[in-house]
Amino acid sequence: MAVSMSPKQKVYQGVLQEIRKLIDEHKLKTGDKLPSERELSEKLHAGRSSIREALRAMELLGLIETRHGEGTFLSAYRPYQTVEVLASFILQENSTRSDLIATKKILEKEAAKLAFQHMKAKEIIDLQEIISKHEDDLNKQHLAFFSYLLEKTENLLLLKVWRLMEEYSSTMKKVYYPKDFYMKLTRLYGNEDYSTIEDLFHEVALIK
Repeated sequence: MAVSMSPKQKVYQGVLQEIRKLIDEHKLKTGDKLPSERELSEKLHAGRSSIREALRAMELLGLIETRHGEGTFLSAYRPYQTVEVLASFILQENSTRSDLIATKKILEKEAAKLAFQHMKAKEIIDLQEIISKHEDDLNKQHLAFFSYLLEKTENLLLLKVWRLMEEYSSTMKKVYYPKDFYMKLTRLYGNEDYSTIEDLFHEVALIK
Protein backbone atom coordinates (compact mmCIF):
# COMPACT_ATOMS: atom_id res chain seq x y z
CA MET A 1 0.00 0.00 0.00
CA ALA A 2 1.77 3.14 -1.17
CA VAL A 3 1.19 6.45 0.57
CA SER A 4 -0.49 8.94 -1.75
CA MET A 5 0.01 12.68 -1.24
CA SER A 6 -0.70 15.99 -2.85
CA PRO A 7 2.46 17.91 -3.84
CA LYS A 8 2.21 20.21 -0.81
CA GLN A 9 1.38 17.50 1.70
CA LYS A 10 4.09 16.34 4.08
CA VAL A 11 4.88 12.63 3.99
CA TYR A 12 3.81 12.01 7.57
CA GLN A 13 0.36 13.47 6.84
CA GLY A 14 -0.11 10.89 4.11
CA VAL A 15 1.10 8.23 6.55
CA LEU A 16 -1.52 9.37 9.09
CA GLN A 17 -4.26 8.91 6.50
CA GLU A 18 -3.04 5.44 5.62
CA ILE A 19 -2.75 4.39 9.27
CA ARG A 20 -6.35 5.49 9.74
CA LYS A 21 -7.39 3.37 6.75
CA LEU A 22 -5.45 0.41 8.16
CA ILE A 23 -7.24 0.78 11.52
CA ASP A 24 -10.62 0.85 9.77
CA GLU A 25 -9.85 -2.05 7.44
CA HIS A 26 -8.69 -4.28 10.30
CA LYS A 27 -11.48 -3.06 12.60
CA LEU A 28 -8.99 -2.27 15.35
CA LYS A 29 -10.44 -0.96 18.60
CA THR A 30 -9.25 0.49 21.90
CA GLY A 31 -6.53 -1.69 23.39
CA ASP A 32 -5.58 -3.37 20.11
CA LYS A 33 -1.94 -3.35 19.09
CA LEU A 34 -0.74 -1.51 16.00
CA PRO A 35 1.89 -3.00 13.68
CA SER A 36 5.48 -2.08 14.53
CA GLU A 37 7.28 0.85 12.88
CA ARG A 38 9.07 -1.62 10.59
CA GLU A 39 5.83 -3.36 9.60
CA LEU A 40 4.07 -0.04 8.97
CA SER A 41 7.03 1.13 6.90
CA GLU A 42 6.80 -2.00 4.73
CA LYS A 43 3.00 -1.93 4.44
CA LEU A 44 2.79 1.77 3.58
CA HIS A 45 6.04 1.99 1.58
CA ALA A 46 7.12 4.95 3.69
CA GLY A 47 10.36 5.73 5.51
CA ARG A 48 10.74 4.84 9.19
CA SER A 49 11.23 8.53 10.09
CA SER A 50 7.87 9.45 8.52
CA ILE A 51 6.18 6.57 10.33
CA ARG A 52 7.74 7.70 13.61
CA GLU A 53 6.61 11.31 13.05
CA ALA A 54 3.04 10.20 12.34
CA LEU A 55 2.95 8.01 15.45
CA ARG A 56 4.29 10.89 17.57
CA ALA A 57 1.46 13.10 16.30
CA MET A 58 -1.10 10.41 17.14
CA GLU A 59 0.37 9.97 20.62
CA LEU A 60 0.25 13.73 21.27
CA LEU A 61 -3.47 13.69 20.40
CA GLY A 62 -4.05 10.78 22.76
CA LEU A 63 -4.99 8.37 19.97
CA ILE A 64 -2.30 5.81 20.79
CA GLU A 65 -0.04 4.91 23.69
CA THR A 66 3.38 3.29 23.64
CA ARG A 67 4.13 0.64 26.24
CA HIS A 68 7.82 0.00 26.78
CA GLY A 69 8.77 -3.45 25.59
CA GLU A 70 5.25 -4.21 24.35
CA GLY A 71 4.52 -1.93 21.40
CA THR A 72 1.97 0.71 20.38
CA PHE A 73 -1.72 0.38 21.22
CA LEU A 74 -4.91 2.26 20.35
CA SER A 75 -6.08 4.44 23.24
CA ALA A 76 -9.55 5.42 24.35
CA TYR A 77 -9.87 8.84 22.69
CA ARG A 78 -10.14 11.61 25.27
CA PRO A 79 -11.23 14.68 23.32
CA TYR A 80 -10.92 17.08 26.25
CA GLN A 81 -7.16 16.52 26.46
CA THR A 82 -6.76 17.30 22.76
CA VAL A 83 -8.93 20.38 23.01
CA GLU A 84 -7.06 21.59 26.07
CA VAL A 85 -3.75 21.47 24.18
CA LEU A 86 -5.12 23.16 21.05
CA ALA A 87 -7.09 25.75 23.01
CA SER A 88 -3.92 27.01 24.69
CA PHE A 89 -2.75 28.12 21.22
CA ILE A 90 -6.02 28.97 19.44
CA LEU A 91 -7.71 30.96 22.19
CA GLN A 92 -4.87 33.35 23.01
CA GLU A 93 -6.62 36.45 21.69
CA ASN A 94 -9.65 37.95 23.42
CA SER A 95 -11.35 38.51 20.05
CA THR A 96 -11.06 34.79 19.25
CA ARG A 97 -12.61 33.87 22.59
CA SER A 98 -15.46 36.33 22.06
CA ASP A 99 -16.06 34.96 18.56
CA LEU A 100 -16.22 31.43 19.95
CA ILE A 101 -18.83 32.36 22.56
CA ALA A 102 -20.91 34.34 20.05
CA THR A 103 -20.79 31.52 17.50
CA LYS A 104 -21.76 28.93 20.10
CA LYS A 105 -24.79 31.03 21.05
CA ILE A 106 -25.88 31.24 17.40
CA LEU A 107 -25.52 27.48 17.05
CA GLU A 108 -27.52 26.85 20.24
CA LYS A 109 -30.28 29.19 19.06
CA GLU A 110 -30.59 27.40 15.72
CA ALA A 111 -30.51 24.02 17.46
CA ALA A 112 -33.33 25.13 19.77
CA LYS A 113 -35.38 26.07 16.72
CA LEU A 114 -34.59 22.84 14.86
CA ALA A 115 -35.53 20.75 17.90
CA PHE A 116 -38.93 22.46 18.12
CA GLN A 117 -40.71 20.01 15.83
CA HIS A 118 -39.55 17.09 17.98
CA MET A 119 -40.75 18.55 21.27
CA LYS A 120 -43.70 16.46 22.40
CA ALA A 121 -45.02 15.90 25.94
CA LYS A 122 -42.32 13.35 26.81
CA GLU A 123 -39.48 15.58 25.62
CA ILE A 124 -40.80 18.53 27.60
CA ILE A 125 -40.90 16.39 30.74
CA ASP A 126 -37.34 15.25 30.01
CA LEU A 127 -36.17 18.88 29.79
CA GLN A 128 -37.93 19.76 33.04
CA GLU A 129 -36.21 16.85 34.76
CA ILE A 130 -32.81 17.96 33.41
CA ILE A 131 -33.40 21.48 34.77
CA SER A 132 -34.48 20.12 38.16
CA LYS A 133 -31.63 17.62 38.41
CA HIS A 134 -28.94 20.25 37.79
CA GLU A 135 -30.55 23.30 39.38
CA ASP A 136 -27.56 23.77 41.71
CA ASP A 137 -24.97 23.59 38.93
CA LEU A 138 -25.79 25.84 35.97
CA ASN A 139 -22.79 24.65 33.99
CA LYS A 140 -23.92 21.00 34.14
CA GLN A 141 -27.48 22.13 33.48
CA HIS A 142 -26.41 23.97 30.34
CA LEU A 143 -24.41 21.01 29.06
CA ALA A 144 -27.16 18.45 29.73
CA PHE A 145 -29.95 20.70 28.41
CA PHE A 146 -28.31 21.51 25.09
CA SER A 147 -26.88 18.00 24.63
CA TYR A 148 -30.50 16.82 24.76
CA LEU A 149 -31.70 19.51 22.33
CA LEU A 150 -28.88 18.86 19.86
CA GLU A 151 -29.66 15.15 19.86
CA LYS A 152 -33.30 15.98 19.08
CA THR A 153 -32.25 17.94 15.97
CA GLU A 154 -31.24 14.57 14.48
CA ASN A 155 -28.27 16.35 12.90
CA LEU A 156 -25.18 14.42 13.93
CA LEU A 157 -22.73 16.90 12.42
CA LEU A 158 -24.36 19.81 14.24
CA LEU A 159 -24.10 17.87 17.49
CA LYS A 160 -20.41 17.14 16.93
CA VAL A 161 -19.60 20.76 16.06
CA TRP A 162 -21.44 21.99 19.17
CA ARG A 163 -19.66 19.48 21.42
CA LEU A 164 -16.30 20.57 20.07
CA MET A 165 -17.15 24.23 20.66
CA GLU A 166 -18.44 23.40 24.14
CA GLU A 167 -15.15 21.65 24.91
CA TYR A 168 -13.16 24.66 23.71
CA SER A 169 -15.25 27.09 25.74
CA SER A 170 -14.93 24.87 28.82
CA THR A 171 -11.18 25.59 28.84
CA MET A 172 -12.08 29.21 29.57
CA LYS A 173 -14.51 30.50 32.20
CA LYS A 174 -17.74 28.54 32.47
CA VAL A 175 -20.39 29.92 30.11
CA TYR A 176 -24.12 29.44 30.43
CA TYR A 177 -27.43 31.35 30.32
CA PRO A 178 -29.33 32.99 33.21
CA LYS A 179 -30.99 30.49 35.54
CA ASP A 180 -34.56 31.09 34.31
CA PHE A 181 -33.63 30.85 30.61
CA TYR A 182 -33.86 27.05 30.41
CA MET A 183 -37.36 26.91 31.90
CA LYS A 184 -38.51 29.78 29.68
CA LEU A 185 -37.39 27.89 26.58
CA THR A 186 -39.06 24.71 27.85
CA ARG A 187 -42.32 26.64 28.32
CA LEU A 188 -42.13 27.90 24.73
CA TYR A 189 -41.94 24.29 23.59
CA GLY A 190 -44.92 23.40 25.78
CA ASN A 191 -46.93 26.33 24.37
CA GLU A 192 -45.84 25.47 20.80
CA ASP A 193 -44.56 29.03 20.51
CA TYR A 194 -41.88 28.76 17.82
CA SER A 195 -41.77 32.46 16.90
CA THR A 196 -40.62 33.58 20.37
CA ILE A 197 -37.53 31.33 20.48
CA GLU A 198 -35.53 33.84 18.43
CA ASP A 199 -36.59 36.69 20.73
CA LEU A 200 -35.65 34.71 23.85
CA PHE A 201 -32.07 34.25 22.64
CA HIS A 202 -31.80 37.92 21.68
CA GLU A 203 -32.98 39.00 25.12
CA VAL A 204 -30.44 36.99 27.14
CA ALA A 205 -26.71 37.40 27.51
CA LEU A 206 -24.41 34.50 28.27
CA ILE A 207 -22.99 34.54 31.80
CA LYS A 208 -19.20 34.18 31.86
